[in-house]
Amino acid sequence: MTTRITARFTELAAEGRPGLVTFITAGDPDYDTALSILRGLPEAGADVIEVGIPFTDPMADGPAIQAAGLRALKGGQTLAKTLDMVRAFREENDTTPVVLMGYYNPIYIYGVPRFIADAKAAGVDGLIVVDLPPEEDNELCLPALDAGLDFIRLATPTTDEKRLPAVLAHTAGFVYYVSITGITGSATPDANAVAGAVARIKQHTTLPVAVGFGVKTPAQAAAIAAGADGVVVGSALVEAVRKTLDEDGKATVNTVPAVTALVQELAEAVRGVNRAAAE
Repeated sequence: MTTRITARFTELAAEGRPGLVTFITAGDPDYDTALSILRGLPEAGADVIEVGIPFTDPMADGPAIQAAGLRALKGGQTLAKTLDMVRAFREENDTTPVVLMGYYNPIYIYGVPRFIADAKAAGVDGLIVVDLPPEEDNELCLPALDAGLDFIRLATPTTDEKRLPAVLAHTAGFVYYVSITGITGSATPDANAVAGAVARIKQHTTLPVAVGFGVKTPAQAAAIAAGADGVVVGSALVEAVRKTLDEDGKATVNTVPAVTALVQELAEAVRGVNRAAAE
């Protein structure tokens, strides 16, 4: 089964360019504003969209995304409402891949069979569940794959040659390479080191490799994109949301435009990279 994710990366490869993967937190700072941002991302230049499921106890997210999750939860965001967001997005856009990213607890509470069915029906294409290792594939990964949802794994700088085959065994859609050791947005990745790591991963898989955790500016995005199939930007976008909020933490007229303007800048930088020339 060809998912929207596979189709999009096939298109990108044919065009000879890397893709821009954008992350936003569902319901941040409120449902309607987050949906407006989500709807505006493809036109702004996002090739793939990751939608974060707000969670009270994230272990891989830095301060920016943690704060976004808490804003969303305070505003009443739930996993059910996150699926509603994707469903509403699909009313206008049937081509841009959407990946849900988060932690297993909300999914477990929701119920795995119900979640998989509802996610598929809503138009979700893939899942990134940070705290489910390969040893727990029976919990969610394999049922999701059976339902036609890509299950995207994280590889890190500490994923050695012995561990990598286990990480890649049931990965689908793309491999998400974490460019730094630590939490999201906490450091700036080294483009040369990232390119070497991506090349090493590609010796073990034919899947595209997208790189994230620490990419904030258009210049950084372009540098990372030169050595990867895609670049993921998240913390910078949720920070763009935060900086436009009023003193009560509510959205303003500047919130959606601030995010889409940054995505346009990032997309322009990433699309200026010629993969064929870079390789």
